[in-house]
Amino acid sequence: MGTTADKIAKAVLAHERSGVIDLSAYRAAKAAVDDARLGDDRLRELLAKGSDPAHAAFTYAQNFASFLCEQMCSMKELRQYVDIVATAEDDYLPGYPPQSPVTVSYFTMWALFDVLFGQSRETIGTCLLRLAQDMPFPGWLVDAISAMQASRMGFYVHEGLEDRFVRLREIDGEGVKLCHIASRYQGAEGQIWFGRLIPPMNELVKYHVFFTTPYIVIQTTEAMISAYMTREIERLAGRRRPGGMDARAFLLKHGPSPNHWNEYIFCAYSNYRKDAVFIAGVPDDRESLPLGRLKRATPP
Repeated sequence: MGTTADKIAKAVLAHERSGVIDLSAYRAAKAAVDDARLGDDRLRELLAKGSDPAHAAFTYAQNFASFLCEQMCSMKELRQYVDIVATAEDDYLPGYPPQSPVTVSYFTMWALFDVLFGQSRETIGTCLLRLAQDMPFPGWLVDAISAMQASRMGFYVHEGLEDRFVRLREIDGEGVKLCHIASRYQGAEGQIWFGRLIPPMNELVKYHVFFTTPYIVIQTTEAMISAYMTREIERLAGRRRPGGMDARAFLLKHGPSPNHWNEYIFCAYSNYRKDAVFIAGVPDDRESLPLGRLKRATPP
């Protein structure tokens, strides 16, 4: 019968032929991506000029994914997905403080690449990668979407600066990664950051991109975060995880419930500046969260 992604790819192609999906709008979006010329030669050119080609590629890919997602959301195969994301939009009002600590940069990546739906537990990202088998996506675009789908949230310790990059070490992870920070926030050594690193999309780029606005975790220690992660992983024991994903990666990408990280950010909010948002506490300790009184017992 095929996976949910197979059914969606088949439906997209059928809807294009019948005119349900606006072909002119799709072609315009594809033309904008093609005009970006972010293949290997263009990436080399941007590197030589000192621009950040990886960030540019991921921004174009995110915009393209958002457009196709909007076009696909009228399909019956995405009803569950639409319900999850629409409810989260109503509950968390994504934007930027003071409107909401759930930033657009965070929420968009969550909606496109983390929200699971359908019997085969797809994301919009996995559906687009399946669709790319039948539609002429540029190679660099497939690489960028693949890297974004592979990304997840994480807790990191600031280990200092190296040229224009921030060195980040994941708590309970391996090694230190050089990171381009999309918001240009540089921070300070010893800070704990919560956010999404996107791995390099090809061999031309050796660094990660911190694609979301950094959430700077204050009044909270590395030991507190590590202990929380251990507790949550134990609670996930026996849960079904797509593709055999290990419990820690599943927790940081999908959470024990769809809105787990939305709820954490919302209740942990403390303060902000134009290039960073400050949060405090750990998700399962209501008393440690500045807005813990608003925390729901089991976020949907």
